[in-house]
Amino acid sequence: MFRKLHESGAPALTLTIDGQPVAAEPGETVAAVLLRQQTAATRTTPVHDSPRAPFCMMGVCFDCLAIVDGVASTQTCLVTVRDGMRVERQFGRRSVLP
Repeated sequence: MFRKLHESGAPALTLTIDGQPVAAEPGETVAAVLLRQQTAATRTTPVHDSPRAPFCMMGVCFDCLAIVDGVASTQTCLVTVRDGMRVERQFGRRSVLP
């Protein structure tokens, strides 16, 4: 559904989403990269397990929460990709245990 509008001349970065390598370009947000994936959902709700995906892209709605480099409930629309970053979709209630 989502695709890039241009091809960047910058070297691609590689991050992992749920253990799978994914290419991104410098300056993109994690949410933008997630929206290009086969499954755009970044989390499920704690009560009904309803899928949620990035929506507002400016940090207001909290639908883009995911686990980024081991930190749960990270707003992926506010985080710029880095080479080697690890992203995991967040299912259900956030665990308070490490």
